[in-house]
Amino acid sequence: MTIQKVMVIGAGQMGSGIAQVCAMAGYDVYMNDLKQEFLERGLAGITKNLSRSVDKGRMTEDEKAAVLGRLKSTTTLEDAKHVDIVIEAAVENMDIKKKIFAELDQHAPDHTILATNTSSLPITEIAAATSRPEKVIGMHFMNPVPVMKLVEIIRGLQTADEVYGAIEDMTKKLSKVPVEVNDFPGFVSNRVLMPMINEAIFTVYEGVATPEAIDEVMKLGMNHPMGPLTLADFIGLDTCLYIMETLHEGFGDDKYRPCPLLRKYVKAGWLGRKTGRGFYTYET
Repeated sequence: MTIQKVMVIGAGQMGSGIAQVCAMAGYDVYMNDLKQEFLERGLAGITKNLSRSVDKGRMTEDEKAAVLGRLKSTTTLEDAKHVDIVIEAAVENMDIKKKIFAELDQHAPDHTILATNTSSLPITEIAAATSRPEKVIGMHFMNPVPVMKLVEIIRGLQTADEVYGAIEDMTKKLSKVPVEVNDFPGFVSNRVLMPMINEAIFTVYEGVATPEAIDEVMKLGMNHPMGPLTLADFIGLDTCLYIMETLHEGFGDDKYRPCPLLRKYVKAGWLGRKTGRGFYTYET
């Protein structure tokens, strides 16, 4: 099962990062989004990242040009007919993902693997929207994609061994570290991380300490490179809430209940770094 051409759906922070590392690894990449302006913004971000690498002596101008030359923008899912794997990095919403996968199933060749970058949703349910559940797999990259080494590879109920093997090999070619995870809500990363972030938010909510104090305790006392509330702002509080709701619904256990303060901030539009206000204030 040879992978040469890739389609990445979504040109946001995650999608553009995935497209960048795929192009840097030598793959021809179709970067897809709903509007050309989204694609242009994603491509501008990739170009900025590559230019920074040139400035630091990590790549040459010719290498940068070669990477950009392997990227092609598209606003139609019909271009899935050209590729060996599709990596979906659209919004974290089950209905939207199932719609995308059902359409991909119509356009992609029979051999094409359909992967999702979901951070918490069941791979098995996404796969059920297709006629090829054995070729559907989770490929959960970490943010920021060009920097972070981990990729959680999640098998659905029917994912074939050869598909897992192909994705494991591709992950290594991307200079990432693949870790096999079973299909449970939140997988490993968010099942462990999000309750910690949620508990940190409860600690603010109950007046135990300020966000600054909580982050200092976790950085200096637990050797975390970033405090949980700074990290929550970086991830996006709306994303944190959605994942906590997915865990709560998936396990039916109140230890995963989202903190009321998290809900309040999201309703207020305080989503973290991307809106300029979360547990901290940022310049937008």
